[in-house]
Parts: sequence; structure tokens; C-alpha cells
Amino acid sequence: MNTPLPQVRQAADLQAEDHTPVVIVGAGACGLTAALALHRLGVECVVLERDAFAAGSTALSSGFVPAPCTQAQQAQGISDSVETFAADIQAKAHGQAAPHLVQAYAQHIGPAMDALAQHHGLPWQVLDKFLYPGHSAHRMHAVPEKTGAGLMSRLQAAADAAGVVVLTQAQVTELWADEAQCIHGVGFVRPDGQTERIRCDAVILACNGFGGAAAMVQALLPEMAQATYAGHVGNDGSAIVWGQQLGARLADLGAYQGHGSWAVPQGALISWALMMEGGVQINAQGQRFHDETQGYSEAAVHVLAQPGGVAWNVFDDALLAFAQDFPDFVAAQGAGAVQHAGDAAALAQLIGCRPDALQATLNAVHPGTDPLTGRSFHRALQAPFHAIKVTGALFHTQGGLDIDAHTRVLRQDGTPLPNLLAAGGAARGVSGQAVWGYLSGNGLLSAIAGGHIAAHTVQQLMKDSAP
Repeated sequence: MNTPLPQVRQAADLQAEDHTPVVIVGAGACGLTAALALHRLGVECVVLERDAFAAGSTALSSGFVPAPCTQAQQAQGISDSVETFAADIQAKAHGQAAPHLVQAYAQHIGPAMDALAQHHGLPWQVLDKFLYPGHSAHRMHAVPEKTGAGLMSRLQAAADAAGVVVLTQAQVTELWADEAQCIHGVGFVRPDGQTERIRCDAVILACNGFGGAAAMVQALLPEMAQATYAGHVGNDGSAIVWGQQLGARLADLGAYQGHGSWAVPQGALISWALMMEGGVQINAQGQRFHDETQGYSEAAVHVLAQPGGVAWNVFDDALLAFAQDFPDFVAAQGAGAVQHAGDAAALAQLIGCRPDALQATLNAVHPGTDPLTGRSFHRALQAPFHAIKVTGALFHTQGGLDIDAHTRVLRQDGTPLPNLLAAGGAARGVSGQAVWGYLSGNGLLSAIAGGHIAAHTVQQLMKDSAP
């Protein structure tokens, strides 16, 4: 079946009897968070999801969400603040992140997480054994499964329990707008190829970014054009195409989340916690080539620049035991991603490098600061060693429709469109303008905080337009 391209059509020609106050496009973390918030606010909605079941980019992620001042943080005795979190976001983005969104997301992510816990039973726990790059407090939240799939399963269960209408296998291809860019309805393609249409009073675009659109990636992110795409194929840039047709403004299109630890050939994400706790990345020449603690996003570019576009994550028994606390790592290990070497010579043979070059690299991993990369180490790695062959991958984009602090999509002149909102990957994020601006968890931050904010904005729109 050839799905029609995303398009904006004339509202005067819309023929549809069905009506719902709000249509949400996409049933990932952003869409389901918005739908659950609307349910609590007493506003009816329909969520349209292109796939057979709700998963999206969230299910492919680690599922970790950064948030300050949550009840989960307080229960674990962790001190944090909105201001500290906002400063961390902006520091990682070198001051280039949109200030109004940094403040809005840092302020609203805590209440959004608490609402999901209090009203929908999501049992958040804060990962307090290590700090992700750029975070100055333990604020990374996870559900007990510690996976993105586990988070999506719990959000879907919460939506089912709340009676939220999620229509799957419904790929939205049409927005119906009038001359003032007010959206009056949407059209979506069903598995049989037929297009169905529904009228609405507002639309929330929660359909993520353009990582799956090869032409857009080539044009906007040329350094990742040949990289493995480890995101969701549904990230086809629809939101940008609709926005361009509506005259909306775009922003931060050069920003994205890469990952420098995508296991090959298994195709599995290896937690960067390994690097933060003392693991290193070594190339085919037996050398380290960057400070691994700076961030996994920019690490994708560093890894791709190495011979063959690959590297080896090297660690020891203590780190192996630590990593086995992450279900995603255990699954990758079960798939054969983790290889073993009894000593440095065996590790050199595994990597295919000169033993003396590798030994010199390992000798430099000792307590103190490495003069080559500036990284500080707390201890040396001890044989036996373990290694995972990895490459750099593109996960999801961080640029898109420009939005205000209320997630309203903006025109070229900065005024908001009447009733079109965007959040998560469909909109600009808080990662500045390049790969190095991505603070760990920024994707799910903008998804969950953005979905929460969008729902409250829609409620206000409904009040303002009521007779």
C-alpha cells in the first residue's frame, strides 16, 4: 500500500460526520501523556497511531526521564531544583537551547511525572547509582522494567484503564485547515488503503521527528546520512511537511540525538552507564579517541570518524556486574554482543590491533586525569576484559516546528496558529542546534513535559472558545 504524502487540505471541502474535541497524532510517550492529562481535565480526545500497537521512539529508548523535585526524588532523599535542571540543560547546549522551552519543560516535567504516578499508577524510581553526562543531580527516573518498552507498556495500560480512545493502524496524512490556518479536521489511512476523516477543535502533533526520512537527514544532518538509523521508521517528517504548508516556522533543525554505543551486528543499545562508571571506547588501532563522559550523543560522531566507523566498548568484571542491572544490556549479552578476553593480548587479538598499542592505552587508564582526552579516571581496568563492538547511530531528531512555552505552533512572524500544538519530536527541543547539545533524557523530557503542557493549553483553548 502506498500511503499518500502528508498534506494540508482546504477545510471548506471537508466531509466528515464524526467529531471529537481533540485529535492527538501519535501514541508514544508524548501522545499518551497528553491524552491522560486531557482525561484528567475532562476533555475528550482520540489518539491516532500509525502502527498496530503503541510503541514509537519511546519503546526503542532506555525509557529514562530526567525530572527535578518529584515525589520519587524526595522519597529517596535527593535534593534538586527546577533552576539547577534548567541550568544543566542550557550548559550542555552551550546556551543555545530555547530559553522559554528550557524553563517550561524544567518546570512542568516534575508535575507531569507526579501526575502519572498519582493518577495512573506509574511507579517511578530514581536511578541513584551513577550520574548521566551533564546532570548535576540524580534525577533520571525509570519504571521498574528500566526499559522504554516497559514505560510504553505502562502508559498504554494507563490509557486503557482511563478509557482513552487509541485508534491504531491509523496513519494521519491530512490536516484540514481554513485560510486562517485553523485546523478543522484530520484524515487518516486505514490498513485497507481507505482514508477516513474526523472533525476536531484542536490537534496535538506528537508524531516525532524526521530521522526516518532519508532525504531530510541528508539535507539537514549530512554527517549522519550514512549512519545506522536506530529510531522508529514512523519518524518521517510529517510534522515538518505540514508545518511548511501552513507557513509555520521551523527551528533547531541541526539538533539530534545520536548514540555512540549501538552494538553491531546485534543492533542493540548498550547503556552509556558503562562509560560513566569507568568503561572506555577503543578503536581498531587500539587507541582511545575522546572523553567518553562528555555524552553519548556526540559520541556517535566520534565513533563514526574511526576506522570502519566502529569502536569497542571495553570494561572489566566489576563493570559487567554493574551493567547486568540493566535489562537491555542483559538482552544484548544474551544475543552475543559481549565478548571476553582473559588479558590484554587476547583483547588485542579480538579487536585486531597491535598488542603494544592497546597495552599503552590500557596503561593510561588509571586514577587521575588522562592528558590525551582530559577524562578523569577513578580506577584502572582489571583483566579479564569484556568488549562490545559498536557503531554510532542516529536515534531521533531534536528540531522541528517552532513552538511557544504553551506548545502552540508558531507562524513565521512568531504568532501562534489558532489550534495546532506540537510537542516531543514533532517540535524543536531543548538541545540547541547540534548533536553535542543533547543532555541525557532530553527526548523523553520534551515528550512527557510537552504532552502535559499541550493538554493544559488545549483545555484553555476549549474554555476560550466556549459559547
